[in-house]
This record gives sequence, structure tokens and C-alpha cells, in this order.
Amino acid sequence: MSHTTREKAKLLARVRRIRGQVEAIERALESEAGCAEVLHLLAASRGAMNGLMAEVIEDHVREHVAASDLSEAARAEGASELLDVIRAYLK
Repeated sequence: MSHTTREKAKLLARVRRIRGQVEAIERALESEAGCAEVLHLLAASRGAMNGLMAEVIEDHVREHVAASDLSEAARAEGASELLDVIRAYLK
């Protein structure tokens, strides 16, 4: 069973909160809210997305890089997958 499957309810709850935050940004823009309010909403959404990313990265490292029962090839593959994602995320 995948670690994202085991943590599915928790991850989906985070995604739903992020969706709510993005919808709040949309409502603020539609109602012509001030830029400071929109910036605060954007910052909160970004923080929530970063938190979700950190949680999934941590789970990936624990399950696909640091788990004691993995072969060296599996560890290398897990590390490579993670590095690819981090490179894309930092662009």
C-alpha cells in the first residue's frame, strides 16, 4: 500500500483547505478587495501548498529513500524522483 493511500484522508483534507483558500482569493478578486487582503490570502495559500508539499516529500523520503528494507537501486530511484520534483518546484 502506498504511503499516499495510507495518508489519503489527511492529504485530501489539506487539499480541500487549499481549495477553500483559493476560492477565497477568487471571491476577494471578484469583490474588488484591496491588494493587501489579496496578498494575505495568496500568502496563506502558498504556505498551505508548501506545507502539503513538505508532508508528501517527508513521506517520500521515509518510504522511498530512508526505509531500511530498500535495496540500493530502490533508494537511488527514490532519491532521483525526489530531486526531479525539487528541481521542478524550484523553477
